[in-house]
Amino acid sequence: MRPLQKALQEHELIVLRVMGEWYDLDLTGEDKAACVTALAEGLAQLDFAQEMMCLGPEEAAAVQTLVQGNGRSPVATFERIHGEVRLMGPGALEREEPWFDPISPVESLWYRGYVYRGFDETAEGMIEFYYLPDELFARLPQPEKPKVVKEKVAAPAKPTKESKAKSASPSKQIQPEPTAVANLKPVPEPNRYTPANSSAVDDLTTLLALAQRTSLRREALDLLKQLLLNPDADRRSLLLNLAREMGMLREVNGGIRPTRTAVSWLTKSREAQLRDLMDAWSSSGWNDLCHTPGLSCEGDQWRNDPILARTALLDALPQTPDWYRLGDLISQIKQTDPDFQRPDGNYDTWYVRDEAQESYLTGIENWDLVEGRLLAFLVQGPLFWLGLAETAVLGPQTLFRLTDRALEWLANAPPATKEITTPIIVQPDATILVAHNASRHHRFQVARISEPQPVALGKPYAYQITPASLKQARAEGIEPDRILTFLQEASERPLPAATKRGIERWRERGVEGKLETAVILRVREAGILETLRTNPKTRPFIDESLGDLAATVRLENWEKLREAAAQLGLLLDSTVQ
Repeated sequence: MRPLQKALQEHELIVLRVMGEWYDLDLTGEDKAACVTALAEGLAQLDFAQEMMCLGPEEAAAVQTLVQGNGRSPVATFERIHGEVRLMGPGALEREEPWFDPISPVESLWYRGYVYRGFDETAEGMIEFYYLPDELFARLPQPEKPKVVKEKVAAPAKPTKESKAKSASPSKQIQPEPTAVANLKPVPEPNRYTPANSSAVDDLTTLLALAQRTSLRREALDLLKQLLLNPDADRRSLLLNLAREMGMLREVNGGIRPTRTAVSWLTKSREAQLRDLMDAWSSSGWNDLCHTPGLSCEGDQWRNDPILARTALLDALPQTPDWYRLGDLISQIKQTDPDFQRPDGNYDTWYVRDEAQESYLTGIENWDLVEGRLLAFLVQGPLFWLGLAETAVLGPQTLFRLTDRALEWLANAPPATKEITTPIIVQPDATILVAHNASRHHRFQVARISEPQPVALGKPYAYQITPASLKQARAEGIEPDRILTFLQEASERPLPAATKRGIERWRERGVEGKLETAVILRVREAGILETLRTNPKTRPFIDESLGDLAATVRLENWEKLREAAAQLGLLLDSTVQ
C-alpha cells in the first residue's frame, strides 16, 4: 500500500525516536527527515518472517490478518478483532508514554514500526486501513490462494468482489475470479415447498403493455393489482427498474413508454428473457437493502452499494440442486465475509431503522438484523422472483435450493433460445384469450388494440375489443384493417364473423352504442317527475327521461337529488348501494 519511507513520515518525531530504540538506533537530536531515513533503512533490513516468530500470539494474529488481506485491513474491521491504537498529539505522547503499556496487540505493533494507518482509494471510495509497508509485507510468506471449485468464463453481468464497481458498465466484460465456497450441509427435500416460476416475464410484459397504453402515469397504477400475477410492490419496483436500466422504458411527459429495445426483448424466448433480467439485476442500482422487509433506510448522508451484497451472495451460493438451510448460508457469510456491504467495516454510519422497534440499527451487534435480513431477502425476494430459487418454510427454518435455471446462469451456460408457443384465441364476443405460453410479443400487440381484463391465476389473459380501444389504437396509427390482419395471423385461423363485422362496422360508422352506469328514478305520478324536472334545485340532477314515470340519474348525483327533493318536501326511497 505504501513504502516504509512514506509510512514513517506520518508519525510524530517522538514516535520515530521510540521506534529507533527497538532497533538500537540512537535518534536523539536528529530531525524528522533523518529519523525517517534511518528507520526505513533499518526496518527494510529486518528478517520480518523471523521477527514474526518472536511476537506474541495476539500480535502475530494481527499481522496475519493483514497478510490475509493482501497487506491491509479496514480500520473498523481490524480494530474490532485486534483492538485499537490511541491516537495522540506530541504533548499527550510525552505525558502518557503509551508504548510502555499498550492497550492492544495493534498498539504494540504500532510503536514497533510494524503496522501503520492511512487512507487509500478503493472501488468503493476512500477507506482508512491498517497496513504493512511494502518492504515488510514482501518479506512474509504470502497466503495460499483458495482451491478453485469451478472455473468460470467471462460473465459481464455477475460481478466479482474485485470488479464489482466496474460491473455497472455494460460496455466492459468482467472476468470473474474463481472463489472457494465452504461446504454447506444439504438437508432432505421438504414435502411442501413454493416452486419457482417465470412469471416475472409475464408481469413485465403486462407492465410494458400498460406503459404503451397509459404511460404508467399515477392514475393508471390502480389497474396493476388486478392485472399482475404477483402484485407485490417491491417486485413491481424491481421489474420496472430493470426495464429502465435495460433501455426498455423511456421518460415521456410525466410518464414512461416502451422503446424498440422492449420490442426486441418481447420477441425472445422465455428463458432468454429471464436471463436478461438476471444479468440486469446482478449489476442493477436497485437498492435491495431499502426494500428489505422490516427495515427502513433514512437520510441522504450515506449510501450503500447493492452490488456488493449480491456479489457476496452469489459467491457463497452452493452450486448444486440440493436443499439447504437459509440460516446456514447466512451464518457462513457472517463468518467468512461479515463486512461484505461495508468495506470500511464501520457499522455506525448508516441510518437503517428497525420498523418494529422504531430504533436505528447500528453496531456489528445488529448484523443479523441488517445484513442477515438483507441476505434472506435476496434469496426469498429477487432470486425467487426471477425463477432462480425455490423456498420452503418448516417452522422457524427457511429452506432453499437453486433451480436448474440458476445453476446454468452461474455456470454461464447459454439459455434455451427455442420455445413452443400457442396462438391467441379470438372469440365471437370480441374477447381475445392469450395463454401464458403464447408469444409475449403477440400479447403486447393485443394489449394495444383491446382493454385488459382482471387476471385470474390458472386462466389465460383476457382482453376485450371495444370502440374505445379501437379509437386509441387508431390514435397510435393502427388502423382497423391492420388489426384484422394481425388477429388472423396471430390466431392462425379465420376470425369469428361477429368480431370481424364489429371491427369493420366501427371503421365505417364509429360508436353505435354505449353502456353506462346510471341510477333509475321512478315516480308514482307523472306530475312528480315534471316538478323535479322544472324545479331549479333538482333540475340539474335529472338526465334522460324513460317515459312519463322514470328518468336516469348519474351515479354521482343520486344523493344530491335525494337531498334537494327533501328540501321540496318529497322523500325519495333508495336501494342504491
